[in-house]
Amino acid sequence: MPHELDRIIFSYKQSNFEKSLSELRFKVVHAARFKIDSEENEQLRKIVQDVMKRGDEAVAEYTKKFDGVNLLPEEFRISESELKKAHKGIDKRLLVSIQGAIKNVRTYQTEIFVGDKNICPGIKYTPIKRVGICVPGASAPLPSTVIMTAVLAQVAGVKEIAVVSPPRYQGSIHPTTLAVCYELGIKEVYRIGGAQAVAVMARGTNTIEKVDKIVGPGNQWVQMAKREVFGPVDIDLIAGPSEVLILANSKANPAWVAADMISQAEHNPGSAVVFTDSEKFAANVLAELKNQVRELNRSKETIECLKKFGAIIVFENTDEIITQANFFAPEHLEIQCGDESRKIAERIENAGAIFIGDFSPVAIGDYWAGPSHTLPTGMTARFFSALSANDFIKSTSIIEYSKKQLAESADDIIRLAEAEGLDAHAKSVKIRL
Repeated sequence: MPHELDRIIFSYKQSNFEKSLSELRFKVVHAARFKIDSEENEQLRKIVQDVMKRGDEAVAEYTKKFDGVNLLPEEFRISESELKKAHKGIDKRLLVSIQGAIKNVRTYQTEIFVGDKNICPGIKYTPIKRVGICVPGASAPLPSTVIMTAVLAQVAGVKEIAVVSPPRYQGSIHPTTLAVCYELGIKEVYRIGGAQAVAVMARGTNTIEKVDKIVGPGNQWVQMAKREVFGPVDIDLIAGPSEVLILANSKANPAWVAADMISQAEHNPGSAVVFTDSEKFAANVLAELKNQVRELNRSKETIECLKKFGAIIVFENTDEIITQANFFAPEHLEIQCGDESRKIAERIENAGAIFIGDFSPVAIGDYWAGPSHTLPTGMTARFFSALSANDFIKSTSIIEYSKKQLAESADDIIRLAEAEGLDAHAKSVKIRL
């Protein structure tokens, strides 16, 4: 009997292969953003403009409309006593795991941080003063997002960190997320989310002070709102929804590959794609996928997500797989090709994060290894990088010339200024000679 997931597998031997591949790329790209002329994009702009105009009043109205929670502006902020209570009530074993993750992330980010090295005397690095962090809201906690953003800012020396997250857990933010904020010493936490939270951080109101940079993952509304406010504030990147591309050959374990696909599809939306050069292996992965998805609590939703954003694609050879992988520029790229995995990884140019080998699932990067899980999606890994501590500093050029140095360079500077018709520039040098 045909299964509804049968349609996600296709091969280079099919006449419509290029069309199917192109359609998949299109879906992945637009899972991360709205079309310019879409109704959603128009609504997003109206929300941002309304918040820019009316501030806290608009935020309260949109929180009621989209989250079903009535809040006065003075109720946006989580009190310090609530943060402390959440920390005190957290499962102690979970707290130990959280502390371990924080330690790993802090160690890794400190090692790659360039802001305190001052390698070049002609540049000065300064931490961004105030940062806003978007934490997705859900009935389940998302403490890892706080760790993977706030710890980076702290390593960079950011003094003021404001966290926003929608009130999706009993009219507030899940206690585990609040506990992580408390563990990190973050006292400024607001129970607001969506495009309205991004807009209010970019604008600033009597309740929430304007930030200098907004970072963090989220759905299309959050990411497109970040793009909309870019300019008056900085942003990190377009980060969401989640996606994985798995490069696998016959040496890989089809059950593990299927499990990794499902781990992204359960985000719903979440893109999960496999590239392989083996038709037999592709069939085995599909069979595993059908078996494993039946065991999920949210089986129906995950299947729908796989049908929309999932694929198992058979290519003619490894070279074509690598070419297309670089074109897709995925958020997460797993390589499960036995002893060839590392060589293949060396040929990957575009990916948010690369996971090499059978024992490196995306979950390691999501929670534990040290690099941030805030990564570029929707093919933006072609020009964006993973969020790091280095994204929370700004550089200032330092120029200091002596009288002798100016005299030696004066003729060239004057000549260049006069060539551009900027006489006053030239005279500012001449007057010093």
